[in-house]
Amino acid sequence: MKIAIIGAGNMGLSFSKSFLKYELIKPENLQLITRNPAKIYKISEEFPKSKISIFSDVEKLDADLIIIAVKPQDFQHVAENFKFKLNEKQMILSIMAGIKIGKIQKLLNHPLVVRAMPNSPTLLGMGITGYTSAEGITFNELMNVERLLNSTGRSVYLENEDLLDGVTALSGSGPAYFYYIVDAMIKAGTQMGIDENLSKLFVKQTMLGAYHLINNSEKNLDDLIKDVASKGGTTEAALKTFEENNFKEILQKGILNAEKRAKELNG
Repeated sequence: MKIAIIGAGNMGLSFSKSFLKYELIKPENLQLITRNPAKIYKISEEFPKSKISIFSDVEKLDADLIIIAVKPQDFQHVAENFKFKLNEKQMILSIMAGIKIGKIQKLLNHPLVVRAMPNSPTLLGMGITGYTSAEGITFNELMNVERLLNSTGRSVYLENEDLLDGVTALSGSGPAYFYYIVDAMIKAGTQMGIDENLSKLFVKQTMLGAYHLINNSEKNLDDLIKDVASKGGTTEAALKTFEENNFKEILQKGILNAEKRAKELNG
């Protein structure tokens, strides 16, 4: 399989590294396209001994799969200004937030489109990606795409494309929510007189341990909370403050606003 990636940002490069790491593609069969000269230099530094091709512009993409990894706000400009021609057998894989399959098909005048929403832990091969596809793509072609997506973590196929905006809000944007909470906890630690680096250690290990308990325990979240929050204790004092200030509702409202924004990006 030959793959071309349009857009050499973090996600485009993380996909490239995963494909090469797991030998899903030969370096000489990978093309990266970016119009940013600084990115071309950066890519050359990141892949110093690789045989991948790096282009600033292209008229014909000699690839079986073309991954569009540009910002959704830039897609229309890219579609109008890149002069590449697609043949009837080539597939498009979009990892842009919000841009629906129908719009991609219209702007590229091409029917074979898979739409996916990965998240930033793909950089470590620990991401999760929701994806769906247009009609006309065979089962085997879809399995080839899934194999590529799974090299960056896990993937889930969704029959209903509308759910991808929810996936964008939940897991696509989700890492930032955890970083936000972790940052607040670290700063609370420093306010209590704990050294910042030590506070980071306590919070990060707590987050890691809590993840493993969620993943390995048969208990539901309410029971796991009750295991920590004894009556009249310290945890109960914190949780009471969260409830009084509607922390859970605020977090849910933020996620729903992220979904709303994802829908707006389609124009």
